[in-house]
Amino acid sequence: MSQAVIVDKLSVHYTIEQQPEPIVALDEIDLSVKKGELVTIIGPSGCGKSTLLHTIGGLISPTSGSIHIDGTPLLGPDPKRATFVFQEYTLLPWKNLVENVALGLKFAGIDRASRTARAMEQLKLMRLEQYAHMHPDQVSGGMQQRVAVARALAMEPQLILMDEPFGALDEQTRMMIGAEISRIFTLENRSALFVTHSLDEAVFLADRVILLTTRPGRIKEEIIVDEPRPRTRKFLETRRFVDIRSHLFASLDVPAGDREGADT
Repeated sequence: MSQAVIVDKLSVHYTIEQQPEPIVALDEIDLSVKKGELVTIIGPSGCGKSTLLHTIGGLISPTSGSIHIDGTPLLGPDPKRATFVFQEYTLLPWKNLVENVALGLKFAGIDRASRTARAMEQLKLMRLEQYAHMHPDQVSGGMQQRVAVARALAMEPQLILMDEPFGALDEQTRMMIGAEISRIFTLENRSALFVTHSLDEAVFLADRVILLTTRPGRIKEEIIVDEPRPRTRKFLETRRFVDIRSHLFASLDVPAGDREGADT
């Protein structure tokens, strides 16, 4: 597989007033994502997971290093190349679901008939076509988040960036949507980077799991999850899943006193 994304020696520093030294959020990150690969990113709170994602998406300028998507340098936000799915659904309440999915296509200048047809295709992939003309407040939180994912897919980006998109959902709903994401991303050969606090989610979804250190964020370890996709929830009961999860938990840079309360 060719590379969808190449991150080379990426560092991000912040300057804060009344603090003489800059804060190093990320320190010389080398990372690649193959076309069709789903990579999850985990690590302790404050380690730079979201900063890494936002920098790859062009929302934060790197202090040093480079980002290439499909061989071209990324110099700023470009939804045709990298599209975000955030924890907040950010759906417009006065528009129905198909209109919400088509919104980015409207801004991209796609004509009404074409954007509606593409939006309906994505709702069908999410098994939500029967709700297309309902409004966000008429469906569940899990369904709203699936609409947000459909909106990102409709843009047909080279990379989808997911920043704890299911963090506000209960565990059962998260895993149900995770199974849907595994199915759809495999079917459409999508490339994705997925930030999560959930070890279960990280292992269940990923072809590779990237573990970051405490700040400054560096890559501590990469673990290959060699289970074919799409996956079902039965994978959660396998010895392979349990072993990878246990290894990741033991490798997290979490102070001993905080281990009991660490995200699982």
